This record gives sequence, C-alpha cells and structure tokens, in this order.
Amino acid sequence: MRGIDEVAGERRQLINVAYRLLGSLAEAEDAVQDAYARWYALPRGRQEEIASPGAWLTTVTGRICLDVLGSARARRERYVGAWLPEPLPDRAQWHHADPGRHGTDPADLMVLDESVTMAFLVVLESMTPAERVAFVLHDVFRYPFAEIAGILGRTPAACKQLASSARRRVDLAHPPAGTARATGQAQAVRNVKEAWESRDITALVRLLDPAAVMTADGGGMAGAALRPIEGGARIAEYMVAIADRAPGLTLLECSVNGAPGLVAQRAGVVLTVASFDVADGRVTRIWAVRNPEKLRPWVREDQVPPRDADAPSGRAGALPDVHAFPKNPARNAEHPDAPLA
Repeated sequence: MRGIDEVAGERRQLINVAYRLLGSLAEAEDAVQDAYARWYALPRGRQEEIASPGAWLTTVTGRICLDVLGSARARRERYVGAWLPEPLPDRAQWHHADPGRHGTDPADLMVLDESVTMAFLVVLESMTPAERVAFVLHDVFRYPFAEIAGILGRTPAACKQLASSARRRVDLAHPPAGTARATGQAQAVRNVKEAWESRDITALVRLLDPAAVMTADGGGMAGAALRPIEGGARIAEYMVAIADRAPGLTLLECSVNGAPGLVAQRAGVVLTVASFDVADGRVTRIWAVRNPEKLRPWVREDQVPPRDADAPSGRAGALPDVHAFPKNPARNAEHPDAPLA
C-alpha cells in the first residue's frame, strides 16, 4: 500500500504547478484537492499498479487545470473590471500570516521565482489553454513532451509546437530579468512610494514611463478603475488623488510574487497589493489587486477590510474611476466629497 506521506509529499509541487497554470491560488488549491480526491477514490489495487503517484497526480492536476482554463474566458467576461492573477506574499518576509496556519496554507508552499512574477503571469494569460499547459510544464517544470502529450491528448510533436508558440509570446513581452534589473526595480518602487507619500506629482511623472499602464482589479468588491489607465502623467494624477482621498493609508515595501512591490494598509488591514514592471529605471506597468478575495494570503482570517464612508454599499475602500477624472484634480481638494468628474 502506498504510504500516505509519499502521496501527500507531492502537494507542494502540485500547488506550484497549478498556480502557474491558473494564476489563482484558490483555484490551484481546488484543482489539487480534486486530484487527491480522485487518487484516494481509486481501488487499492489500482493505486499499487501506478509506478509513480507523483506523475499520476501531476497528469490529473494538469487535466483539471486545462478544463478550468477552458472555462475561464467565459467566466472572466462576466468579471467586473480587469482580471489579474492573485498576488503572493513572501511568507518569510510578511509577518501578517497566521502562525498557526504556517505549513498548511497553500501560500506557504509556493516557490517564488521568475515564473510567478506578475509580469510573467500576465503574459501566461495571453496564451491559449493548451499553450499554457505545454509551456509551463515543459519550460518551467521540465516535464518531457511525452508526458505532456498525455495531459493534452496530443502528440509530443504537437505539444512541442505549442510550447514554442508560447515561448515566442514570452520572449516578445517579457525580457529576462537579472540581478541588476531586480535591484533597479526595488529602487524604482521605493522612489514611487516616497513620491506618493509626499504627494509629489512631478516626481511621480518622472518615475513613470510616458507610456506606462496601470491596471486595477477590484472584482466589483472594492473600488478600482474599470479599465487600464494609460500614460505616466495620468497615472500620477490618479495616484495623488488616491492619496488625498485615503487618509490613514500607509504603503509598505514588500516582495510581491517574488519581486519588489507595495502593499497599502489602513489600520493594519491590507487593502491593495501592487506589482510593478520596470525598464531603464522607469515604471512601465503597475498591477494593483484590490479584490479582497484575492488578498486572503495577505490577511488573517479575523481581519475584515474597513469600508470607506463614501464607498457605495458592498464595495470596500472605493477609489475614483479614472475615466471620470477631472482635468484639474486640485478642484476636488476644495470639495473632498464631490465625485471626481
């Protein structure tokens, strides 16, 4: 009989595979739980016949993720605003995790490397489900195409072509990161934090690439711009407006998906987790996740985000919609309760 520890020991690897395939820690955990349920439902004799439980569980998890990816497009069409992958904390750095859950929470099992940065995950979102499975399993986890073929129901040669197509997408959109780039990103993020805290719009404009894009994910549960904000100057205005409308908000420099990022808190409760991409010392992309369902790894179960007084019912911490943004944001300083219109 297979040892329970032998089979359970595959969970870390499976969680890491499923998160990269789905971009959602909650969905990854569901997929892995489903795979384990199918394993334990097998007759004992069938379990004994399987030479490698880990390979069997990976195959089943991959097929489950492929099915989830196939239905994701329709579900995300119904999603309120932009959909972003779930941000992950570095549990060795982030001290707000519940110590009693350490080692059992899926976030504790994640390996934070280049393949989970927000920039990389966003590129993965542009792939077809089959491309994503082939690429992640082969290029990230080094599974042979013969095994991937069993997951996708295609020939090894077809799987190789899928991975090659996916690789071209990555090469075009995501230049390789190095130590120098990581150091430059940390400094750029720190500079953005300091400029935001001082409400220095000129400094923010200087730190942001003129063609920078900011994407926010509130999921209809927290205030966020429903469409991407384009242009460094426009993003800077928006960030300063947030600072003016959010007294008591503090920013912390933290690792987000293994890269330098920022976490916004009020009264110790995480309201926003922001990821950045940097090129030539300037911020080119900002991804801000505000959907509280995606911030669960960042908060304790007993913490509930406070609701802003001016937030509509059911939406915690409402932020202005940039597409109703004033040409002169200073006008609203005289009327803080007025809509940004």
